[in-house]
Amino acid sequence: MSAETAKKIDNLIESNKVFVASKTYCPYCRATKQFFSTVYPEAYVIELDEISDGSDIQDYLYQKTGQRTVPNVFINGKHIGGNSDVQALGKDKVKKLIEAKL
Repeated sequence: MSAETAKKIDNLIESNKVFVASKTYCPYCRATKQFFSTVYPEAYVIELDEISDGSDIQDYLYQKTGQRTVPNVFINGKHIGGNSDVQALGKDKVKKLIEAKL
């Protein structure tokens, strides 16, 4: 994985209130995207299976977070986890996390 890829992903995580690394065929990713469609439709979603460096990005996110699976969710630059973590927080708590850095 290149330093350029790492920099690109770090920039996307920091510049978007909600960043989701996803794969189009993953049911947990679909659930997370559905969740954010009602809570924060502006979430930035990157579909790792649709881009050439998707595997490198997933490797980098694993190095950064210790989480290999998708979805991999960040809110205001803070790693939240996967679908079960997002769902466990619930809509109200997630909205508060998103609004915390306004």
